[in-house]
Formats: sequence, C-alpha cells, structure tokens
Amino acid sequence: MSDLLTKERTAPAARPDEPEIRRNTSGVHLIDLLALGGALAGAVALTALLFFWVAPFNSLLGFVVVAYVCFLGLYAVLVSFDQNAAAVRDRVAAVVWQSLAMLLLVALVFVVFYTLWRGHRALVHLNFFTQDLSETGPLQPLTQGGVLHAIVGTLEHITIALAITVPLGLSCAVFLNEVPGGYARFVRTIVEAMTALPSIVAGLFIYATVILIIGLEKSGFAAALALSVMMLPIIIRAADVVIRLVPSSLREASYALGAGQWRTVWTVVLPTARSGLTTAVILGTARGIGETSPVLLTAGFTASLNTNPLKDAQISLPLATFSLVGSPQPNLIARGFGSAALLMALVLFLFLLARAIGGRGPGELSRGQQHRRVLASHRDVVRMSARRPPAPAPAAPDPADS
Repeated sequence: MSDLLTKERTAPAARPDEPEIRRNTSGVHLIDLLALGGALAGAVALTALLFFWVAPFNSLLGFVVVAYVCFLGLYAVLVSFDQNAAAVRDRVAAVVWQSLAMLLLVALVFVVFYTLWRGHRALVHLNFFTQDLSETGPLQPLTQGGVLHAIVGTLEHITIALAITVPLGLSCAVFLNEVPGGYARFVRTIVEAMTALPSIVAGLFIYATVILIIGLEKSGFAAALALSVMMLPIIIRAADVVIRLVPSSLREASYALGAGQWRTVWTVVLPTARSGLTTAVILGTARGIGETSPVLLTAGFTASLNTNPLKDAQISLPLATFSLVGSPQPNLIARGFGSAALLMALVLFLFLLARAIGGRGPGELSRGQQHRRVLASHRDVVRMSARRPPAPAPAAPDPADS
C-alpha cells in the first residue's frame, strides 16, 4: 500500500498544454446504433421476402406489424452477442416503449396536420370567424358563412361549466383529504365510478331532470350543466391524487406555527399543489370541451348566432364539426374540418393559459412580481431614510485647547 501511495505521489503531473481527455457519458453508443440499423434492415428484408415471395400477403398494416416483430427479435439477437440476458431485456423494453411513444407522436402530428390540411380552404377566409350559417346554403362558396355561432356557444358552455366544476371539484378534493372517514370513502368510490360515465348518460340525466322535470328549455345553460356532470369527477379525482402528494411535513410545520386546519389548507396545501390542480382542471376541460351528444340533447341545434345561454338553442364546435363533416358537400366538409381546427386551437389556448396561471412552483415569483418587489423595497429605503434623524454637527474647537 505504501508503494502505491509513493508511486501516486511521485507520478508526473499532466502537462498543461496537453488536451483534456473527456469521457463519453452519453447513453447512446455506436454499437447500439449499428444494432438498431442492422435489425431494422434485416426486419424489412425478411418481411419483404415473406410478403412478396413466400406468402400472398398484400396488407400494409400487416407488413408493418410483421416487420416490427422481426425487428424486435433481430435486435435482441444482436444485443445478446455483447450483453447478458438482463441487458438484452432492458434494451428490448426500452425500444418497445420508445417506439410506442414515437407511434403516439406520429398519430398526433398526423391528426393535427390532416385537420389543418382539410380545413385550410375555410380557415383562410375572414367570414369563417365573423359569420354564422343562418343565410348560407350547402352549395354557396366558402366566402360566405362561418362558425361564429359555434365559437360563441363553445366559449359560453365551457365558461359556465368551469365556473361550476372548479370550485366544487377542488372543494370536494380538499374534503376527501382533510376530513377522512366512511363518508369520504363513499364519496371517493362514487367519484371513481363516475369517471367512466358515458357522455350520453350525462346528457340524458340533465335532459330528464332539468328540461323535463324542472321545465327549463333547451339552452346553452343546460348544455353546460351536462358538461359539468362529465367534468366534475375528472377534476375531483385528479385533484384528490395531487393533494395526497403534498408532504405531511408541510402540514405539521404549519400546525406547529399555530395555524388551523383550514388556514393550513388555504396557505400551504393548495399553493403547494397549484401546478397539479391546474393539470386537473385541464383534464376536466379537455373531457368536456369535445363532447357532442350532451350538447345535442340539451342545447338543440341551430345555424344562427345566439349569445344568450339561458334561452333558445345553441351549438358548439364539436357538434358543428359532427354535422358539417357528415355532409356530402365539399364546402361544408371544409367548414367542418375548419371547426375542428378551431377547437384544437381553443384547447391549446386554454392549456397555455392554465400553465401560465399555475405553472410556477410554490413561492416562486414571476418577473412582474419580482420587479414590483424591488420597487417596493426601494420605496421602503427612501421612506426610512427620510425618517432617519439628521446626524449631529461636529462640535466647534475650544480656543482654550489651542
């Protein structure tokens, strides 16, 4: 041991002019890329041989599925040449999950671009956003008519539904976590069961109770109630899970400082879970904003603009998309895909708005808040400086001392 320490101490130091040798810490290596490329090429070749020479198969989907299975098998064989069994299982599992993620991304991109491509002929006209279809026939050009009535209906429906579901959903989630017991477990079970509630059942419930029994006419408000029935369990369930993740040490620290239970919930639990609660609201909004059957049952159908959600029929963007895309006329189909594109843009806007509201962590300030804090501190310094007593003047020298 002493010899090793002596050699280490007497070893010559690296020359300063020599370049530093950096280690590669990346998880992707050349041998991995070669294994992926070889497995992919072999899978395509084997599948082509099977489809074009051995068996009379001609399905494109079948070709892709068989090629993917062959790719996984060949990749496992190539990796096994250099790695043990545990590493082979790990690499194959990683490839499967990454390929599934890529498949979902490709499907999402395809849906978005296909919708924009089919609806771009209607989206380029300004009247598509400023007019309704009350005076537009199925054979009239795209320079006439629009979906303003559907835009207004969707915004009013989702606004009313959020005004109902957000306070109720968050309050119920707080109750389930802060007041445990048999009743809370019963409510949680009901909420979990309602998350799988079919949309048509929610529409029939509001139609039977609010319209037939109470006597309210078909309107945007009834449609908002139907959407609220669907959104409420989603928001409660997601918010319940998020609030459970708040560390108990934060609650205990608040109690130790003398705060009560509901003061702790308001000032500690909810600010800590703000980002997760925002995600819960987004999930509920995404569930309700794209529904068609509840709106059709409770709000009816109209081709004219109606800005009053308490009276007469209204229509939403999903319902307009459903009715227009099913038409045999190309112009109406273009308007339908344009409505779908507007619906996607609306969901994206609501998502960005929610992230801007709840995206910061607890205690984190925005740039504007930081700037206001700095200005307030500067004003405090000026105010305290003005209240400071003046320094005493130096005493005059005594002539006797001189």
